[in-house]
Amino acid sequence: MIENGNLYNRAARFLDKEITETLISQGAVRIERIISTGQCSPNNFWYDQAENEWVCVLQGEGVIEWQNGSRNILKPGDWVFVPPHEKHRVHSTTSKPPCIWLAFFWQK
Repeated sequence: MIENGNLYNRAARFLDKEITETLISQGAVRIERIISTGQCSPNNFWYDQAENEWVCVLQGEGVIEWQNGSRNILKPGDWVFVPPHEKHRVHSTTSKPPCIWLAFFWQK
């Protein structure tokens, strides 16, 4: 079945909460659109995922923090690859404009 959509649709409507939408999930691959409006990871929380992640920012700005204290500031067009079990968190995101992420997840 052919599906289509627009990554920027409805982005401005969600100003009070973060939205994660699975666009595709087939086998070991998942693609998500995430709309953040100032949200960040809770203090002392670290993502520790068993899968690979490739994420880019399409709009706004997001800051990824690594367990070693370093940070990547992602602006539109910037991306980062996160290997399995590389502990990381979202340090900050912009609210105006909302930060739109596109994330690909897959198993080795």
